[in-house]
Amino acid sequence: MPASPSTARAINDRLALSLLQQQGPLTAGQLKHLTGLSRPTVADLVERLTASGLITVVGESGEQRRGPNARLYGIVADRAYLAALDVRTESVSVLVSDLVGRVLAEGSVPVAPEAGEAAAVERATELVERAVKEAGLAADGGRLHTMGIGAPGLVDPATGELRDSAGLPAWHRRLVAALQERFPSARVGVENETNLAALAEQREGAARDRDTFVLLWLGDSCGAAVVLDGALRRGASGGTGEIGFLPVPGTAALPTATDCSGGYHSLVGAAAIVELAREHGVGPVGSTAASLVAEAAADAPLSGAGNRATSHDGAADDHRPAPAPARFLDALADRVAVGVAAVVAVLDPGCVVLGGEVGPAGGAALAARVEARLGGMSPLATEVRASALGGAAVLRGALLTARERAQDELFAAPDR
Repeated sequence: MPASPSTARAINDRLALSLLQQQGPLTAGQLKHLTGLSRPTVADLVERLTASGLITVVGESGEQRRGPNARLYGIVADRAYLAALDVRTESVSVLVSDLVGRVLAEGSVPVAPEAGEAAAVERATELVERAVKEAGLAADGGRLHTMGIGAPGLVDPATGELRDSAGLPAWHRRLVAALQERFPSARVGVENETNLAALAEQREGAARDRDTFVLLWLGDSCGAAVVLDGALRRGASGGTGEIGFLPVPGTAALPTATDCSGGYHSLVGAAAIVELAREHGVGPVGSTAASLVAEAAADAPLSGAGNRATSHDGAADDHRPAPAPARFLDALADRVAVGVAAVVAVLDPGCVVLGGEVGPAGGAALAARVEARLGGMSPLATEVRASALGGAAVLRGALLTARERAQDELFAAPDR
């Protein structure tokens, strides 16, 4: 059936707004060319969107032609404001942006869980309040439209709420409720941090050319996010990617329903990586897993041939042991590849992005090693890439989801 006039207007408006979001200010002529709509239809939608306060004239085109330059139209950036949070076990980071994603304020604070739930929630809430004030918004955040929160743990797909998870701070759940109470006009949404990192890598990072891929989170814990045919997959209970519980060879025991220490986590979690570095004599005592991997990657050859040394005349010398950094990265790649091979066998994603803190720290040196080992374990061709966004991935993902949610609401009305 043909669309009704109001539905057709809504579709055309949303198409024009999406183009303005993706490509920046455009003239009416450019909108006509990009949308394929007629000149009168474009003129009507420009007038309609301008009257609704969604777009405005932001300048003029620089085209050299007879007559006046064409007007450039852009989205009204201050129509709504957004906040994004990255909530970790012992820290919180926040940024505030306008509707087109321009960052206006940002900050981060450590949080000491041992100080108690109330103190942790208060410290995190104060950080958001300061950022809102720094962004020039009223103290009550009245123009804060949407808040996106990334946190570890399971998010119930039915309710959108963080589920109680063993080993995760209880103050995380309380923080979501406290922020909703503190900023009652804002729409507050929470998503698993690894899922948000994957969305950011898909839009702005290492997976921009991929509709299907898996992001492997390597940090204090490990996890995975699955994107198939352009869509993030969460699973029946929100648990898609809980790869820390994956039973794998090389562990002392099997995982249990409440403890992943016998699973893949015990091979590639931060504590296990630090211990592996110590066994290979890499890095000073007290270093983080990410810093140890970064140091090794800087000192190790890019290829995965860490078991071959080279003599002074350039010939391969099989009798000399590889340097410690290369041996450490080789051993870590062996461990990472075990879990990746299991994921590849089930999903065949074609691409795996190594994220978290450790993935980008290892960079191309670690990614190449994992890909080489994976090629020997699986007949399915799989490219392994390091995260391009690093530590910013979760915040970027939270901002992208907040912006989409706000725009869905602001741009969706069929009659304006």
